[in-house]
Amino acid sequence: MFRAVLGLALAACIAFLARRTRSLTTGGAIAATLVGGVAIAAGWSWGALLIIYFVSSTILSRVGRDEKELRTASLLAKGGERDAVQVLANGAVFAGAALAMVARPDVHWMALGAGSLAASAADTWATEVGTLRGGEPRSIFGGRRVPPGTSGAVSVVGTMAAVSGAAFVAAAAIALGWPPHIARYVLLGGIFGALADSVLGATMQARRWCEACGSETERTTHDCGSATRPLRGLGWLDNDVVNFLSNAAGGLLAALLTR
Repeated sequence: MFRAVLGLALAACIAFLARRTRSLTTGGAIAATLVGGVAIAAGWSWGALLIIYFVSSTILSRVGRDEKELRTASLLAKGGERDAVQVLANGAVFAGAALAMVARPDVHWMALGAGSLAASAADTWATEVGTLRGGEPRSIFGGRRVPPGTSGAVSVVGTMAAVSGAAFVAAAAIALGWPPHIARYVLLGGIFGALADSVLGATMQARRWCEACGSETERTTHDCGSATRPLRGLGWLDNDVVNFLSNAAGGLLAALLTR
């Protein structure tokens, strides 16, 4: 209980700093505080792994931020500051695994949590690095060229970054004293989660159409100011839902392989 209370306070401090640096919205900071508090309740290493993931992702998101936002402004519905939904989409599975660890400690919860973070890191690294240095990506299905930032798009640079992100989380888990034998499953889970993200993004994620510009987007109001209409995909399956599902897929694979 003492660690949980202290962890909540520590998570609140980190979230406050993230809010001050405009990495999180106010809602995002509150959600991050809750996720961080739950993580530390499971153990200091859980909190440390979450912090390592968050700091690395934040640093990458800030590198070339203006240039990346310029390239993706017409496509993406959300900007650089993560809101509560984005925080939970990327951290809910990890928080759930941490709660399960508190209730009934087991190595499979560690694999689930680290695998979900590895999937999130893989997707984040691929997006941030690929958007900035990946050139013009191609759709994972069909191979047609698409604008940077398009969901379901891949590039050689982005794919290398995805593997690096998953490996980074796996290596961090080992460095924090987690069982070394789960690292390879965390790595595989991270790569699998990133692949699932691309597949869902290319096939089922909601897409909209701007009549004024004649272009595809994820925004309900295009950057030109015009309202957009549904084009294809499932209306409820936005980028946040895709992130949650892909992170869950990565974590579950790591946990199943650990068995």
